Amino acid sequence: MSVTPATATSDASTIPFDSATFLKNLTTRPGIYKMFNAQGEIIYVGKAKNLKNRVASYFKAQTASPKQQVMMSKVAHIEVTVTHTEGEALLLECQQIKRHKPRYNICLRDDKSFPYIYLSTDHDFPQITTLRGAKKLPGKYFGPYPSAGAARESLKLLQKLFPVRQCEDSVYNHRTRPCLEHQIGRCTAPCVGLIDKAAYALDVDSTILFLEGKGGVLIEQLIAKMERAANTLDYEQAATIRDQIARLRIVLEKQFVQGEKGDVDIIACATKLNAACVQAFFIRGGQHLGNKVFFPKITDEHDPAAIIEAFVAQYYLDRQAPYELIVSHEPEDSALLTEVLSAQAKHAVTITGRVRGERLKWLQMAVTNAENALLGKLSEKSGIYARYLSLQQELGCMDMPKRLECFDISHTQGEQTVASCVVFDREGPVKSAYRRFNITGITAGDDYAAIHQAVSRRFKRLQQGEHAAPDILFIDGGKGQVKAAQKALEELAINNVMIVGVSKGPDRKPGMEKLILAGQDRPMDISAGASGLLLIQHIRDEAHRFAITGHRQRRGKAKKQSILEGIPGLGAKRRQQLLKQFGGLQGIAQAGVDALCSIDGISRCVAQRIYEHFHHQDGN
Repeated sequence: MSVTPATATSDASTIPFDSATFLKNLTTRPGIYKMFNAQGEIIYVGKAKNLKNRVASYFKAQTASPKQQVMMSKVAHIEVTVTHTEGEALLLECQQIKRHKPRYNICLRDDKSFPYIYLSTDHDFPQITTLRGAKKLPGKYFGPYPSAGAARESLKLLQKLFPVRQCEDSVYNHRTRPCLEHQIGRCTAPCVGLIDKAAYALDVDSTILFLEGKGGVLIEQLIAKMERAANTLDYEQAATIRDQIARLRIVLEKQFVQGEKGDVDIIACATKLNAACVQAFFIRGGQHLGNKVFFPKITDEHDPAAIIEAFVAQYYLDRQAPYELIVSHEPEDSALLTEVLSAQAKHAVTITGRVRGERLKWLQMAVTNAENALLGKLSEKSGIYARYLSLQQELGCMDMPKRLECFDISHTQGEQTVASCVVFDREGPVKSAYRRFNITGITAGDDYAAIHQAVSRRFKRLQQGEHAAPDILFIDGGKGQVKAAQKALEELAINNVMIVGVSKGPDRKPGMEKLILAGQDRPMDISAGASGLLLIQHIRDEAHRFAITGHRQRRGKAKKQSILEGIPGLGAKRRQQLLKQFGGLQGIAQAGVDALCSIDGISRCVAQRIYEHFHHQDGN
């Protein structure tokens, strides 16, 4: 149920918020409240056990903090949503914060799903790999791991210990001889029958024990297996198992966390100068899987306990919590958090900050890591601030720029042209705002037309409210590119964006760039060693990297599909089916008409056309 005050109108900027009338009709049931500014933007989302009491507290001058007073001065209207329980309100609050990222909330910005190690169990010879996202595939999942790098490192260790295949099924099903992994002893080549199902299953079982943290049980099993081999005089096999046990002990010593037998996350927070850092250590089955650092978005100084409360609520909203969370500062609503997390995880979850012994050492390590990471972030921020200040001085801007955008073009002899747009703010690159544009309908190699099309498409979206306007628009190029960008903005009646061309110097060396302002014939002079130039180089290089990556991806896709796309009557779905069934273009080229006909949806006429297409090309 949503409630909006009657005084909130389209001209909210001129009508003060009537808090007395709003509170008079407000319910005392649990729910969430959303505060909007005059522009209709959500600036704060909160939850409450009693909506009327909680919202009323914001309008009491004697209890409102300075932060609350500033926030409430910007409130144009408030909407509430009633829930059945406070737990439901907590979940809904987290969803709204993650979706809208209100200015005055503590927001967890790194929302990428964590990778798991996945073992397929519906196969005679299971595959092990990394997987992100929903656990839809049948099999076993281990993790989560703090990063893709940590998961890949674990896979490398597993390859050395237990050679379970890591190749995709599409590769596995079309192998006719062992691959390089088998030759270096990291796979037993089940694809070509060099190991039977029973022997392979033993390696799979050992892998599962290792990933479940049952290293001691695994070593005991391997010792028994080694002794059996020795008793049957199979000394070569016994020596192989002995070496395997030695490698396993080394790995377990590196990963094992003394005193931890279960699944635990250790979460520490450090705050300083209106900035915060959260450090999370992940322990599963007594093994340390790694750690990850987060920098929540905050606008004012916050208590570390409040930041941890917001972090735990938002982070575990769509992830399964472990059995225990050890925190550096206990949240005020620990009881509510544990209730909601336990219900979602379908097992008891505890949150505690009072630990001793080995656990206290791990918590102190997490706190130290959080403090060091925050100091590094603050020093980096101060460096970025100095570069923005230098940029303002060099370009003669009235105010310090808040948002920068840069465009670049990449193509190969005019083909597969891609334009990139990268975005920086005062904290550095804003990668979630990066965009690429596939350029079409222009003369091959016309960079001016490409810039014009990319800028037009980008700023049309700006006019539709999809993103904020930049203070400065950088273009990788000279006068021609700048004029093309200027023309695109003039056609859209946008005249409040400074356009700066970044032209490479005569020797194309860093530091020798020439800056060209729209409407000026001569490049502007930049002070020698100005730190603002480093910022320009950074955003220009990032735009160049992003454009080249997009171009290579488009070119690679075109190479894979161009041959098949030239065959009449063969649609995208059939092309994909052919590539999967025959393992690529080479397999299709080697297939006969009868084999092509065996694919569902491929008629004899189309099969004949495919066959002739490849063999005609060979004949040329």
